[in-house]
Amino acid sequence: MPYYYVNNDQTRNPGLHHEVHTEEHANELKISNKTYLGYFPNCVGAKKKAKEIYSDADGCAICCPLCHEG
Repeated sequence: MPYYYVNNDQTRNPGLHHEVHTEEHANELKISNKTYLGYFPNCVGAKKKAKEIYSDADGCAICCPLCHEG
């Protein structure tokens, strides 16, 4: 189960929304302005938690394709 984060800077992605990333992918992208969401079996729970913070939260197409809506 991976750790998940939401990017606090929505301007860093093409869709201009707050993306949910695994810890590994957030580190690869060097995202420093992020909020820890927790340790989840998949992105579904992480995205739900992110939506409590940002209503426009979406899963990253690369590391969270199951939760990516575009």
